[in-house]
Order: sequence, then C-alpha cells, then structure tokens
Amino acid sequence: MELYILRHGLAADREAWMDSDSKRPLTEEGQKKMERIAKAMQNMQVSFDAILSSPYTRALQTAEIVAKRLEAQGKLELNEHLACGGDQRLLMEELGRREDTKNVLLVGHEPDLSTLISYLICGSERAFIEMKKGGLAKLNVSSPFLGQCAALSWLMTPRQLMMLA
Repeated sequence: MELYILRHGLAADREAWMDSDSKRPLTEEGQKKMERIAKAMQNMQVSFDAILSSPYTRALQTAEIVAKRLEAQGKLELNEHLACGGDQRLLMEELGRREDTKNVLLVGHEPDLSTLISYLICGSERAFIEMKKGGLAKLNVSSPFLGQCAALSWLMTPRQLMMLA
C-alpha cells in the first residue's frame, strides 16, 4: 500500500479563535497555498483509491481542495481516528481491512501525523519527523498495523510542493 500523509493547511489563529478548535477553518492564505499544493500533487500524477480526513474543519477543507483538484470527491471520507488525539491503532486496523485500497491519502493534524509516521517506519516515537502545515509524506506500507511496517519514500515541505505547481 502506498500511504500518503498530508497535514492540513494554514488555519485561523488558535488563540484568536472564539469557537471550538474542531471548527477552526483554513485562512484565505491557507486555502490558496493548498490549491497550489494540490496542483503539485496533480503534476506529480498521484491518485488515490481513498482520501481519509479528520472531521475537523481545517483538515476537511484541505482534503476537499485536494479531492477537487484530483477529481476524487467521491473518494473522500471522514475518519474520527484522524481527529486530534485519534486512535492510530484503530486507524491502521481499518486500513488493513481495505484489501482493494492501494493508494490512500490521510489528512490530519500534528503531532499525531509525525507520531504515526514514526511508528510506521521504526516501531516507536523515536524518529523525529516534522510535518509542516501543508507538508506531504509518502510511505510504502507492507501490511498496515501500528508498528514498524513501512519505509519512508519521501517527505516534502509545502515550499517544495509549491515549487512543483
């Protein structure tokens, strides 16, 4: 399985936001940058059998921008395990049950995404991975479970991705 992991784009300031954190949206700048990142993904000719997103507004907006650019709106699903503090073990169990799914995009939050990558590539939190907002990683997963089961193919910053747009 090829597993792509995308951190949501730039969101409204946490301290200034007066509503629930789960409803914090992308900023206008965040939306524009995600449009360019999605264009870069299109230029890289990536495609997905499934796009799983955190139900938090900023992540869902990010996933929707990518799904629209890649003409994959029907493949977008919300997944509670990608919400902040979600259960990564259950997420990986779900992925393991998707036998027909070969290319998956996960859209979520830090520090959960970098922790997930660390567990998948070395079986613990020892790998110090930093996912910038709008950053994208690709992992080759042998058999999905929360442990050492993947090789990191690449990790790109938003700046690198926008250069590909």
